[in-house]
Amino acid sequence: MINKTRAFYSKGITLLLLLIVSGIYSYGQTTFIKHYGSKDGLPSNSCYFILQDKKGYIWVASDAGVSRFDGKVFENFSIDDGLPDNQIIRLNEDRSGRIWFFSLNGQLSYFKNGVIYNESNDKLLQLLKFNGVVTSFFEDSKGHLWFGTNKNLLARWDGKSLKKYTSTDPANQFINTFIYEDQSGRIWASSVHCLRIFDGESFNKTTFKISPLSYKTVKNLPDQTMYFLDKKGLNFKNGVQQQLTMTIDSTLLADNPGYFYAENQKELWLTTNSGVYHLEADGTKTHYLHNLTTNQVIKDNRENMWFATGNGIYMLPKKSKRVYIRDNRYGLSNNTVRSLIKDHSGNLWLGLDNGKINILNKSTHQISTIDLPDKKKFSSIKQISTDSSGEKVFFSSDYGLGILSAKHTSNQDIKYLKETHSSGFVLKNFSISSKNHLTLALSSGVVMVNDPFHKLSFTSSNYKEGENFFSNRAYRVYYDKDDNLWFSNVNGLAELSAGKLTRHYQRHPLLTKRINDIAQLPDGTIVLATDGYGLLFFKNNLLIRQITREDGLANNICKKLYIQKDHVWVVTTNGVNRIFLNSKNPVESFEYTNNLLDNDVNGLYIDRDTAYFATNHGLVFFANTPFDRNKEMPKVLISTIINNRKPLSLNTDSFNLAPAANNITFYYSALDFQNNYILYRYRLKSGNPWTETKNRRLEFSSLEPGSYKFELSAKTNNSQWSKPVAVSFVLKAHFWQSWWFIFVILLLASFSFYKIAVIVTQQQKDKEQQRLLLKNKILMLEQQALQAMMNPHFVFNVMNSIQHYINTKDTSSANKILTGFARLIRKNLDICTKSFISIEEEIEYLSLYLTLEKKRFGEKFNYNIHIAPDIDQDETMIPSMILQPYIENAIWHGLMPKEEGGKISIVIQHQDAAYLLIQIIDDGVGIDNSLRVKREKHESKGMSLTQERINLINQIEANPIQISIKQNGNSGTTISILVPNR
Repeated sequence: MINKTRAFYSKGITLLLLLIVSGIYSYGQTTFIKHYGSKDGLPSNSCYFILQDKKGYIWVASDAGVSRFDGKVFENFSIDDGLPDNQIIRLNEDRSGRIWFFSLNGQLSYFKNGVIYNESNDKLLQLLKFNGVVTSFFEDSKGHLWFGTNKNLLARWDGKSLKKYTSTDPANQFINTFIYEDQSGRIWASSVHCLRIFDGESFNKTTFKISPLSYKTVKNLPDQTMYFLDKKGLNFKNGVQQQLTMTIDSTLLADNPGYFYAENQKELWLTTNSGVYHLEADGTKTHYLHNLTTNQVIKDNRENMWFATGNGIYMLPKKSKRVYIRDNRYGLSNNTVRSLIKDHSGNLWLGLDNGKINILNKSTHQISTIDLPDKKKFSSIKQISTDSSGEKVFFSSDYGLGILSAKHTSNQDIKYLKETHSSGFVLKNFSISSKNHLTLALSSGVVMVNDPFHKLSFTSSNYKEGENFFSNRAYRVYYDKDDNLWFSNVNGLAELSAGKLTRHYQRHPLLTKRINDIAQLPDGTIVLATDGYGLLFFKNNLLIRQITREDGLANNICKKLYIQKDHVWVVTTNGVNRIFLNSKNPVESFEYTNNLLDNDVNGLYIDRDTAYFATNHGLVFFANTPFDRNKEMPKVLISTIINNRKPLSLNTDSFNLAPAANNITFYYSALDFQNNYILYRYRLKSGNPWTETKNRRLEFSSLEPGSYKFELSAKTNNSQWSKPVAVSFVLKAHFWQSWWFIFVILLLASFSFYKIAVIVTQQQKDKEQQRLLLKNKILMLEQQALQAMMNPHFVFNVMNSIQHYINTKDTSSANKILTGFARLIRKNLDICTKSFISIEEEIEYLSLYLTLEKKRFGEKFNYNIHIAPDIDQDETMIPSMILQPYIENAIWHGLMPKEEGGKISIVIQHQDAAYLLIQIIDDGVGIDNSLRVKREKHESKGMSLTQERINLINQIEANPIQISIKQNGNSGTTISILVPNR
């Protein structure tokens, strides 16, 4: 398993700036070059060779192993990972993607798909043993690999066998031979000793001669041509044709040239013991990395230049991304630039420390200096501005302000701002209107000076609050294009327009925060740089927009603003941003400038083609060019896939995984050597939403069986999302996870649930049936108890009648009543144990009872019973003894109170198909009249017992028994009983 050592490169540049001194001599400036050393993750600072592989990785050969770099992390390899030796002096990539490592001990190895192959795990490499160091490598059109060595040995390997070539001629040996194949397929072997042509079997001397300075100063090109350096300069060779394309100073060629880079036969990047020289066809010579031994230079696929040196590696960005510095080595009075502007003539004015103002002439690039006499008051020139005409220049420090002519002469007449009572003041900021009114932001408040050209003074005692003075510590003042004054103080943002003060902070909480700078867009929108809340956009008394870190801003603490048409440039404590207000992705980051512009920018000026920044390192500037979001996209690569702790091959983009292999981890990176901020997004299935992350590793554990497609893309602040890379894999299911097994289990489970449900339901039904039977039994016992209670009541009434006949000495009637009573008692005993009886039995029982009552009352009482002919008296059932209490009550309380007695009619008929209607009709006094004349409430015991029986029956039966009692007009009562048909 390869041991991976990872480290991020440092942001520190102070030491770097002392090392990298380069210059465009006519302009006198330093070009910033990014440096990577052992502190940034390289295994050693002694670097010999750099290679960019087909994927885009940067490989570095050093005396402590090999590193692979993706722009963020160095991945280091050593003998612990399979290298035969830690001192690797050269790297090459063949067509199959193998990265060959050539070590100082002569042993060969290569890297492929995350593994280093050597003699132990690739037996064929045992053939590639040389007694010297491999100094050149070439792959011909037939796929043969050629190895030149520092001995009298040239070797050709076809992947299976090795052919060696030597020379017996001491003057023409194969030492440090370089192989070249021309466009006709001929193989040339070049060395400092001679030039040979290969005939398929051996090498033959030719009359052609080339004299390269060394094996390092020869370079094969993709179109089968060749460059080489000789004592005259750069030569181009195309087969037998050869020409000198660039003459080079002999002193440079004598300074131990290393591996070079040539382009278009018109420019050359030459490495020497004194640094790197960029030589152009027009004679321009630029020197980088002064006095630093450089071994090699390459250009990567983004046009950045890379240098291998004895002090690590360096990266010079492509021309559009290069950052330049002008400091005290090139004419500035000191390196701390506090402020800058460009005057109407195009000259840059720089406010520096120690009372110095430098003027950089646009035409000559020469610097002139204004040296202010009062060094204490003007120790730092923190702001410079011109008046509306451009003829005067205002400058200020914390404790003073002055005016001088924009036409700089040796005898400058400088006017200084005074407080008439010579009181001191602390100046934070100033602004000049189009009418040349001057307003100051002081620690004591905002002060207005209406005519600074004629009277550059103010009087503290004459402050008039709301007119020329606004109290409270102020931070920033700004005149907009309509000469409205905007200012920020400890309360927040306010506006003075036409003499009217509007306190905007009273309506908008965000406007109460500290505001460090104010600017105005062409459409009138006011832009505010806040101290911790990003950028605010204010228009028509409304906060219309806020831009923060969530939108891509480098930091929410914004220090300075500059408006260039519809672009807003903002300096934050973490770098510089350019904001395109009409763009879908408005915020752009200049991350390649972060080493210089992360937290040291004091001011800025943006020209049409150049952006200038006042920094503590000097004047920093770079090209003001738009970003191409499509070209800036980083390239995403998956470096390793681990499945259940075992690496998967990267040769394929689809895998079939065993059921238990449900843990998969992806290691990946985005190749980008300019931007530090990389955002990734991924998903496991096409069509799923994307998930964003900053991690460079994703682990998916306990995945469910199924088909997956891992997709990954990346973006920077200045780019669109890159084209996703994808890896498909199928996670097979265990047999118990297959559809047929699940179907069988579901079928068995369904059958089991069904059987259990049937059993449980049947048990519940049985229990319910038992409960109902028990309830019915209890209710029937209650009915029987009530019936038993009614029998003594009935017997009591009959005995009263017998007693009446005995008292009247009517023995015959008493005997008849006793006979009827005996029959009635026998019938009562017969039906009292039954809950329901037939109508026939009920009529028989009632007839016995009514006959006894008739004998008792004689002609005073009459009755009749009418049964509808459609009623089957034998089959129709009604509750037993339900009618007798009502009939008895009608006789005693309805008929007997009348002197003449009365009549009772019992009518039984069908109400409808569901109910039987039984009516007991009497012509007595009427129930309402009877209740009205009674002084005490009388409750019939028989009727109350009957009502309780009915209530019990209604609890059992589905259809209830319904009873209604009403008076028939002025007299008489009708009792209606609705009994459900049974």
